[in-house]
Amino acid sequence: MHLKSLPKILYTRLLLYFPEFIWAVVGAVWVSDNSVQCEKTVINGIIVTVIASWIIIIFTVIGVVIVFDPLGGKKTFYLPDGVSRNLESSQSGQLLYNVKSSATRVWEKRIRLLCCCIVQDDDHRVAFTSIAELFRNYFSDTDLVPSDIAAGLILLHQEQDKMENCPKEPEEVLCHSPSSLVTDDLDVELENAAHYMLFAAAAYGWPYYVYTNPYTALCKLNGDCCRNRPTDSDITGSDRHNFHFGSILKITGLQYRDFIHISFHNKIYEIPFFVALDHKKEAIVVAVRGTLSFEDILTDLSADCEDLTLEDVLENGFVHKGITQAANYIYRKLINDGILNQAFTIAPEYKLVIVGHSLGGGTASILAIMLRNSFPTLRCYAFSPPGGLLSKSLADYTKHFIVSVIVGKDLVARLSMPNMEDLKRRIVRIVANCNRPKYQILLRGCWYEVFGGDPDDFPTELDGRSQDALRQPLLAEESLMVHRSPSYNALEEESHLNSPPQYPHLYLPGKIIHIVEECSSRRLCSSDIKYTARWSNETVFSSILISPKMITDHMPDVVLKALNSLSQEHGSCLSCQTREYNPSAV
Repeated sequence: MHLKSLPKILYTRLLLYFPEFIWAVVGAVWVSDNSVQCEKTVINGIIVTVIASWIIIIFTVIGVVIVFDPLGGKKTFYLPDGVSRNLESSQSGQLLYNVKSSATRVWEKRIRLLCCCIVQDDDHRVAFTSIAELFRNYFSDTDLVPSDIAAGLILLHQEQDKMENCPKEPEEVLCHSPSSLVTDDLDVELENAAHYMLFAAAAYGWPYYVYTNPYTALCKLNGDCCRNRPTDSDITGSDRHNFHFGSILKITGLQYRDFIHISFHNKIYEIPFFVALDHKKEAIVVAVRGTLSFEDILTDLSADCEDLTLEDVLENGFVHKGITQAANYIYRKLINDGILNQAFTIAPEYKLVIVGHSLGGGTASILAIMLRNSFPTLRCYAFSPPGGLLSKSLADYTKHFIVSVIVGKDLVARLSMPNMEDLKRRIVRIVANCNRPKYQILLRGCWYEVFGGDPDDFPTELDGRSQDALRQPLLAEESLMVHRSPSYNALEEESHLNSPPQYPHLYLPGKIIHIVEECSSRRLCSSDIKYTARWSNETVFSSILISPKMITDHMPDVVLKALNSLSQEHGSCLSCQTREYNPSAV
């Protein structure tokens, strides 16, 4: 069938939805009519059919609204090289501006639709426009459908597995030589990280506690949450039934009197946090919550860069805009509201420690930079922070007081706009140069992801085969991207490497501890997973790795489990060494 007839078929199919919709309405009316006398089996069968019809109709409408592009093939407008450098024609410039504006409005409508359940103010509208422009720029030169992306990710994962010659991370680069001093420093930081990860996880409140204790959490919270708690003046934001605060008490093991301030207030650029006294480590801990709401997602996606100027430290540096605004909000609360002064009045000899996971880790890092001059002994532990956070100068500066902890192939730690551009180019190249049907790639890929085995031997541009094996690519080049676009050029040559980057490179904060699983014969999860940790380098996270664990490695319970495992292993080693040096103790 020729592709030119496909639009006619799609429009015909769209017209058929009208009688299907009418039929579903008639079926719903008939089912709701109690006067109809039929066998129970027939009625139950019709009820199931009507429900299934409505589910299909609803998901189809949602899919069309979200995925359908009203701009069609005119959504992108790339000018020839000679014209793009010198727009002499005002008509061409106006056309380019109109297309970009239309594309931005389309993405803005989609974002508004997805966020229709939250109250929208001026901050939301500004964020919607900023995020819409980001998506418009990213998708402007490609025409990939979801199945293309899924096929590309499957091919990349299998190609990636074929290139791995050893069980550990192929890109792993050590920052330090494995001297005893470095090993001791790593062990100390791992023990501290395992302790403070409890505070970062506790900041999520009852959702995390229920997630990690699904059978007993609600009973425990119902029994304990209405008891002791700070005065109402110490808590801001809504905490119905006291579940959030009760969960924090359970996770951290602290007493209610140890909390200086708790904020459950949550808006765009304003995320929850709490300040508590940690008597075990003699620290005042500021714990910042990670992503848990639509507002937090909008903060994450406000990924424009803005300058952060620090007096007497750096002339300037680039930072993630949305996360920086969240850090500014907490900074004003801590300083202007006197929260830190109150804490240090109670415990003047304690040190300041700032922690957070995911969005909270990124916010904690920038907050630590802002507070560094006032508190020189400050320490920060950022667990799984976003990769596109700080410019190189700021990232180097933070190595003195920030430690980032990354587990495995965590996606978020590698998430930055340059890395996303690189992933898009890799998907386009590998999909455009594969000659297998898409359904074969998807079916075999699902089997490979679930049950393992050897990677499929799909012909791609990465394995050096002759072009004769690629006479019928999975998708034609012109169907994937617009000619003269960056992604189109990436198919023919690596010229984009020499061109100026579209987005500035941003990096992870501080020194980086990378935790990876040791080689296991089983592909699926195992209860006896062993971990290894090493000091790493930001270059290890300069590319997104495709893996079934790229999401789960980011979860706070997985990070805490890995840190506890390493901490317990180090403790048992110390115990063994003590027994060896003290035979009388045995």
